[in-house]
Amino acid sequence: MFSQRITITNAEGLHARPAHEFIACAKQFQSKITINRTGGGTPVNGKSLVLLLSLSATRGTEVLITAEGEDESVAIATLIQLIKSGLGE
Repeated sequence: MFSQRITITNAEGLHARPAHEFIACAKQFQSKITINRTGGGTPVNGKSLVLLLSLSATRGTEVLITAEGEDESVAIATLIQLIKSGLGE
């Protein structure tokens, strides 16, 4: 299992369009991917739009992304880079 924390930086947070970008990227990997707010909360499936939106991750929200599987380290590195790039916005 591999995890990394990152802060959501795009202006509108993790709303539908950037969440869709995250999911499209996450689905490329075999690993189970979860995401949750740091400091509490239940991890949600990082490949589910409804569950990802339920996080209400606004700008400045720190999240923990976890991957478990064969390609876990590559999955985390790719998803972190995607968030750093602004999730297509």
